[in-house]
Amino acid sequence: MLRHKLLATAALAVGLSFGASAFAQEDAVVAKVGDLEILQSELDLAVANLDPQLQQLPDEQKRVAALSGAIDVKLLAQGAAEEGLAETEDFQKRMEYIKDRELHNSYFRKHVVDAVTDEEVKARYEKEIAALPKQEEVNARHILVKTEEEAKAVIADLDAGKDFAELAKAKSEDSNKDDGGDLGWFSKGRMVPEFEEAAFALEKGAYTKTPVQSQFGFHVIKLEDRRDVQPPALEQVEPQVRQLVMRDKYLALIEKAKAEQTVEIMDETLRKGYEDVNKAPDADPAAGEAPAPQQ
Repeated sequence: MLRHKLLATAALAVGLSFGASAFAQEDAVVAKVGDLEILQSELDLAVANLDPQLQQLPDEQKRVAALSGAIDVKLLAQGAAEEGLAETEDFQKRMEYIKDRELHNSYFRKHVVDAVTDEEVKARYEKEIAALPKQEEVNARHILVKTEEEAKAVIADLDAGKDFAELAKAKSEDSNKDDGGDLGWFSKGRMVPEFEEAAFALEKGAYTKTPVQSQFGFHVIKLEDRRDVQPPALEQVEPQVRQLVMRDKYLALIEKAKAEQTVEIMDETLRKGYEDVNKAPDADPAAGEAPAPQQ
């Protein structure tokens, strides 16, 4: 479980950091700070890396916030260069780390993000749908009254042949009385237990022969129809399914790279921790979950 949460989530988070718009062919100058230029591509990168709270702003306000930050960066970067900070060991180490990270991102985009095909997404969707347990849902009506005696009177009227919907309009105290007590389709877990048990126990077209008591009062329930719950269409869950395919591609890349190279960790505590989060995910209960990409 930790393997997927830590590795796959981290990869998707950093792997999708920068949008393709940052590399537009027409890289116009949007501002100048002394002799330094701020290009459109730099502004796009700044927009993509705004604080999550600022990402909620309207597009134009995001551009202004990003430009303000880019100008601040240029101002202080110029001072840092004049002081020779770019030549320090600490700076060089940070730049080496950033280079490795961006190479990782580029490789990730090429072999994971851009490598996912619509056919793979469709195949994974069909696999997930096939693995879903069958779940039933019912379409029912009800008449809600305050007392058991009133409910018994409603049942007597139904036994005498009166129409359920018309009785609901006349006697029910629920807000859906004008719809003839129609509750629409619902699956288990949607209604209070007493109501649900009675509704799912009915045959199609039948109504409860004894009042069903719940916290809301006394119900008389009629089952209109029942069916298997329909799975969501691919279009509804395509982003989540695509993330599943991306996660699997990324983990396969990592496994292949580990098989080709030796990873050696000198610190015993770190080594144990690393091994713990990289255990085989065979019993991973979260294996069907996909982390959400972060821009």
